[in-house]
Amino acid sequence: MSQELLTIPADGVHIEGLLELPADARGLVLFAHGSGSSRHSPRNNYVAKVLHARGTGTLLLDLLTLGEDLDYQTRFDIPLLTHRLLIATRFVMQHTPASRHLPVGYFGASTGAAAALQAAAALGAEVQAVVSRGGRPDLAGAHELARVQAPTLLLVGGADTEVLELNQAAYAKLHCEKELAVIPGATHLFEEPGTLEEVARQAADWFSRHWK
Repeated sequence: MSQELLTIPADGVHIEGLLELPADARGLVLFAHGSGSSRHSPRNNYVAKVLHARGTGTLLLDLLTLGEDLDYQTRFDIPLLTHRLLIATRFVMQHTPASRHLPVGYFGASTGAAAALQAAAALGAEVQAVVSRGGRPDLAGAHELARVQAPTLLLVGGADTEVLELNQAAYAKLHCEKELAVIPGATHLFEEPGTLEEVARQAADWFSRHWK
C-alpha cells in the first residue's frame, strides 16, 4: 500500500488529500465529505479501508480549507465544492503518476454527494461510478442529476426518513444506471451495529463491478 499526502492548488489556496493505493489498484475513488466533516472522518476512513482490501485506491479530500470550513454558508456551497472536486480530479488524472492511469469514481456523504454528482455530470464518461452515503443528492439539482452518466448507488438509512424521501426524489431524476439501497434500521450516521459495514460492502461491490 502506497500513501501520499497531496497538496492541490485551488483558487489561490491549497487543499489537501490523502492518496492511498493498494498494489495493482483497479480504480481510484475520490471522497467528497459532508459539511463539517474532513478527510479524518472515521466513517469514511473505514469505508476506504474496505475499498483498499478490494483493490481500489482512495483519495480522502478536504475540499475546504480550515478557515473556509468554519463558515457555515461555505459548507453548503455546492458549486464551490463541485469546483474543488473537479480540480482535485484533474490533478490526480494529470499530475500524480501513481494514479493518473486509473479509472475514477466518487464517494459522497451528505452535501459531498451533491458535489460528487455535479462533478460526475460535468465529466461524463470520465467517471466510472458514484456512491452516496446518507447523502443529499437532491442538492445537485434536477438538471445536473439528469446529466449524470456514471452508474450511481444511493445508500440511505431506513430510519433516516427525511433524507430517504429526498433520495427517492433525486433517484427519480437520474437517467443513468442506478440503485437506491435502504439499510434497515440505520439512522443518518450509520452508527447502529453492522450498518456501516453494510455500506462499505455495497460500495466496494458497486465500484468493483463498474471499473473498466
